[in-house]
Amino acid sequence: MFSYGLGDAGTGLVATQFGFFLFKFFISAGLPVIIAGSLLMLIKIWDAINDPLIGWLSDRTKSKWGPRIPWMVTASVPLGFSLAAIWWTPTGSVLTKTIYYAIISIIVMTAYTSINLPFAALSTEISEKTVIRTRLNASRFTGSIIAGLTGLIIAGIILGSEGSSANNEYFLMGKISGCLAVAATLISCWGLAPFAKKARRPSGKVEPITLQFKRIFRNKKFLKVITLYILLWCALQLMQTVALIYVEDVLNVPTYIAKWIPIPFQISALVGLQIWARVSNKLTRISALNYGAIIWIISCTAALFLPSLSKISGVEYGLFLNTSNIFLFILLIFIICLIGIGASTAFLIPWSLLPDAIDEDPEKPAGLYTAWMVLIQKLGIAFSVQLLGFLLYLSGYQSCFVDREGLNIIEQCYSAQLTIRLCIGLIPSILVILGLLIMRKWDRELITN
Repeated sequence: MFSYGLGDAGTGLVATQFGFFLFKFFISAGLPVIIAGSLLMLIKIWDAINDPLIGWLSDRTKSKWGPRIPWMVTASVPLGFSLAAIWWTPTGSVLTKTIYYAIISIIVMTAYTSINLPFAALSTEISEKTVIRTRLNASRFTGSIIAGLTGLIIAGIILGSEGSSANNEYFLMGKISGCLAVAATLISCWGLAPFAKKARRPSGKVEPITLQFKRIFRNKKFLKVITLYILLWCALQLMQTVALIYVEDVLNVPTYIAKWIPIPFQISALVGLQIWARVSNKLTRISALNYGAIIWIISCTAALFLPSLSKISGVEYGLFLNTSNIFLFILLIFIICLIGIGASTAFLIPWSLLPDAIDEDPEKPAGLYTAWMVLIQKLGIAFSVQLLGFLLYLSGYQSCFVDREGLNIIEQCYSAQLTIRLCIGLIPSILVILGLLIMRKWDRELITN
């Protein structure tokens, strides 16, 4: 379990830092908000495009350690180098920077998929028991969330440090994170190798893309799982991307504090993961989804209407000399923790349901189904992050320049603040509700089958 949990640590660290910081980094590097959103969309689209190819190649890889481990080992070092490179700011025009980040994005996401997709397929192949598969996925996302928490702590310590420019801070964060991602992946491969060697192998049957579509669209359980996955992860990705902007530009939390705000979310998501794993095993996975989603929706609604803190200038920590500000800040942390507990269902539940859908297929091509699940999910996320950039652009959002005291020099207009609130509260709630509606008959279908 430890080795499997560690396998998603490197990619989990990447995903967390990208989710919370990459959008703001692109803006701070001098890119317009619409281009920053387009780059995030490119990252997800390319990540989706290479999923079926890598899944197909992984299913047909032959080695004494099975088809998955060689991919993870080979891609670990490229992931580390490209992860550092994406946080570097080149000199030159907006076009030069856009081209550079587009190329690096393609490299880093190719390495990311080459680790993450073969690794994800192992949860289906190592065991056919539902309880063990659920525990494996709980271990996987526990490792992912802990690694993401580590990445947030690194960011909190490095970003905004005295005596260094913002660009150098991001690059240093990238180099440290890259080294950790390489080490975690290689250690995981070493621990998983004996189990992967004995795991169930894919059939290796060559199948045209048209037959893959037919196979997927005939599998009704898979269609439900992937729809749930898209909805929950679009909600989560939208909230992660807009989170720091919401905290700084809408709630008026200073930057030196705002950079630590994702940490309560990550810790509470880790706690929630353990809670929903236990609920899944004692009751059902859909029960865990329902309870988590209710908490998620309530907390999103609270974030939508949470009042802004009062700005107090001239005193470094003057913001918290106001009693109402202290109360609102504590309430903000409480809401963030509730969101983390509820949103942790997006990590665990869809992946714990996927093996059930794969088992419906007589040939059980885990790599194929995993690839298509991730592909479709990432296309949905690509649309959501591009939508965020487009909505912020239409709302009149302006990039905020921040001084060392963490006070925003640009105050966003009402339409921009309203758009940010809708992206952090209303839109994610609607997506989660749709996910619940899709899965409402899942347990009854299992009984009848």
